[in-house]
Amino acid sequence: MIRELIDLLWRDHPDAPGGGSRGPRAKVSTSQAVDAAIALADAEGLDAVSVRRVSAELGISAMALYTHVGSRDDLLVLMADTVRGRQPRGPYASTAWQARVRGLAEADLALYAAHWWLLDVDDQRTSLGPGTIAKYDHELHAFQGSGLNEVDQDAALGFVADFVRASARARRPDPRAADMAEVWSSWSRRLAAYLGDDFPLAQRVGAAAGEAMNAPYSAEAAWAFGLDRVLDALDSLIRDRGGPPPAR
Repeated sequence: MIRELIDLLWRDHPDAPGGGSRGPRAKVSTSQAVDAAIALADAEGLDAVSVRRVSAELGISAMALYTHVGSRDDLLVLMADTVRGRQPRGPYASTAWQARVRGLAEADLALYAAHWWLLDVDDQRTSLGPGTIAKYDHELHAFQGSGLNEVDQDAALGFVADFVRASARARRPDPRAADMAEVWSSWSRRLAAYLGDDFPLAQRVGAAAGEAMNAPYSAEAAWAFGLDRVLDALDSLIRDRGGPPPAR
C-alpha cells in the first residue's frame, strides 16, 4: 500500500506509519528513489524526471517505484523537501538582523544555483515537509531581535524569498540565450543609428546603464541593488514597529 505524501515526507520519523516492513525487503528505499530523481534533475532538468526514467535509473520497474511514491507530483515534493533539508544551516555569524537576512538571501540563491529545477516546483505541499520546515525555522531566526511580531516575521521572510526566487529566475542558465554582453558590444552603435532621435530618455538612461554594465542587463547588479532595497524596506517597517535602528 502506498503511504500518503505526508507520511512519505516524514518517513524517517519514529511515529511515521509504515516504517516497519513485512515480507521481502524492497530492492530500493524511498530515499534512494528520491536521491536518484534529484541527481537526474540536477543533470538534465526537471523535464527528465518521470516515474519511468527514475525507475530505469534504479533498475526497477515503474510499478515497483509506485510502491514508494504515488505520483510524479509527489516525487517532486519529496525532492524539493530533501534538498531544502540538506541545505547547510550553521549559526548566524552576526547579531545584526540586516546581516543575517542578507546571509539567508545569499544562501537561498546558492540553493537555487545548485538545483535550478527548484524554480519549477510550486507545489505548496512542500511546506509540510521536515526539510522545508527546518529551513523556515532557521530563516526566521534571522529576524529575532528585530522587533517584528510573528505575523510580520512570516511576511518579511516571504518578501525576501520572493525576491530571491525572482532573482534566481533571472540568473538561471538558458542554453538558447545569446551572450548579451557580446551582442551589446557588437550592436550598440548600430542600434543607436537605427534609433536616431527617437526615445531620448530610454537612449540616455540605457546608454549610461549599458556602459556601466557592458550589457543591457546584469543579474549581479540587479541582485545587489534589489537586495539593498529589500533591506531598506524591511528596515523602514521595523522602525515603524519601534524596532532597533539599522546596524549594517
